[in-house]
Amino acid sequence: MIGALRTLLAGLFLLVAVPVGALIAFPWTFLSGKIGFLYWLGMNVTRIAVRLTGTRIEVLGMDNLDPQGTYIFMSNHISNLDPPILLPLIPRRTSVLVKKELWSIPIVAQAFDMAAFVPVERSNRQSAIQSVRRAGEVMRKGINMTVYPEGTRSRDGNLLPFKKGPFHLAKETGFSVVPVTMLGTREIMPKGGKLIKGGKVTVVFHPPIDSNVHSSSEELMQAVRDSIAAALPAQNAEAIETHAKS
Repeated sequence: MIGALRTLLAGLFLLVAVPVGALIAFPWTFLSGKIGFLYWLGMNVTRIAVRLTGTRIEVLGMDNLDPQGTYIFMSNHISNLDPPILLPLIPRRTSVLVKKELWSIPIVAQAFDMAAFVPVERSNRQSAIQSVRRAGEVMRKGINMTVYPEGTRSRDGNLLPFKKGPFHLAKETGFSVVPVTMLGTREIMPKGGKLIKGGKVTVVFHPPIDSNVHSSSEELMQAVRDSIAAALPAQNAEAIETHAKS
């Protein structure tokens, strides 16, 4: 019952805040050609909505990062709550990979372009390669990139196989990877769940991994996977270890 009320409250807040914010921020963004205010507003609306669900966030390891550095943040993915919790925590701006179909919405497409979001069509290999190149161009402008290398949410909390694209991006651009472990979001809103129960979430930012240290994208992938897994609950870490050996 409490979860339903919290979910409803957050939904009502977004229902009011998003259109009002859009009426203010979109005209300014299109007239000025600058995305900063719209991005700031979006992140803060997201923060408030998450708080209204009764979700408390503990952040660990932020001191591992250079606030002015440009990184590829790679996180495990266990809930729809992961992006709205993680993205506002990332220093400065971050770009993300977004389904290409969303570019069919005219105003949204313009906003995505101004925010330097990267369209991706995973079913098309050539398109996926172009997305990696586009992401590299975005990062060279000093904008972070956030990706979920599993490509989808895990139902049981164990790490799924990683996609290769993000690691090719890291090797091609030379930017360091920051592994991130999300803990607690699956219990609050599991895959397929409609309600947000509220509770404590821990976000662990691990030390950056220099992509140039590893001779191949496969080695880099394993290093990132090991780092993320190190902060997972014992049962999930053991399952991952067993799977790796089999």
